[in-house]
Amino acid sequence: MSGETGMQELAQWIGRSEARRDIVTAAPLAALSALLDRDDPPPRAGDAAPPLAHWLYFLPIYRQSDAGPDGHALRGGFLPPVDLPRRMWAGSRLEFLRELVVGSAVTRVSTIKDIATKSGRSGPLVFVTVRHEVSDAAGLVLTDEHDIVYRGAASGAAAPLPAPTGETWRRDIRPDPVLLFRYSAVTFNSHRIHYDHPYATGVEGYPGLVVHGPLIATLLVDLLRRNVPGVALRRYEFRALRPLFDTAAFATCGTPDPARSAARLWTRDAEGALTMEASAAW
Repeated sequence: MSGETGMQELAQWIGRSEARRDIVTAAPLAALSALLDRDDPPPRAGDAAPPLAHWLYFLPIYRQSDAGPDGHALRGGFLPPVDLPRRMWAGSRLEFLRELVVGSAVTRVSTIKDIATKSGRSGPLVFVTVRHEVSDAAGLVLTDEHDIVYRGAASGAAAPLPAPTGETWRRDIRPDPVLLFRYSAVTFNSHRIHYDHPYATGVEGYPGLVVHGPLIATLLVDLLRRNVPGVALRRYEFRALRPLFDTAAFATCGTPDPARSAARLWTRDAEGALTMEASAAW
């Protein structure tokens, strides 16, 4: 991206929208439950789907010939053609009006809300914010403002911050290649950093396979669900601070605030660094 001219070109994508339709089928929900190592009953028509289930639908089913060298779709479709090579999920802010219902027909309208540039410690960053609105026959179900960050090949991770300690809830996660492959499969995510070890280490320079940002966010919600059974989220937001890899276990942690029906959630890596922070309200 070349300075002001590049930003003017990218700004033309602000306001662009696309709509996708899907049906909340049972099989992806059962697959997600299995990879989270849960013992949920089989989902049936009319059941409420768990929080974040909308990430299992409206999947990016592009043709094989449209895949770029990193496994993502080639640039310049719905998303703007940012010419920085690395793309990551930086965070989301979600509001849940109602629960998704198994068997329902749903529509997702996605709109590019903002495109902004920032200077990182090793080069430029471009943040693209996409607002997703998911509706069923009765109207709006949830909104999801999703931040995508693009960065240069030489960009490194931010300096580590120590993670909180003294959590009320904790679950240790071993992110082995099987877990990462199964999540890639259920979300039809072909980004090679999550399953192709030679590519992740030799081309993108990571120490191992990268754990998906939305998988980490889902594991934090799963920690909440294990400790507050039947929870119906109203709001959930998270921000990724540092990547996690399949080279070491990490901990999902949480501290509830019962008076506010809320909780603070975070992940801590093997060195004690904060890698994702989140908040939930129900």
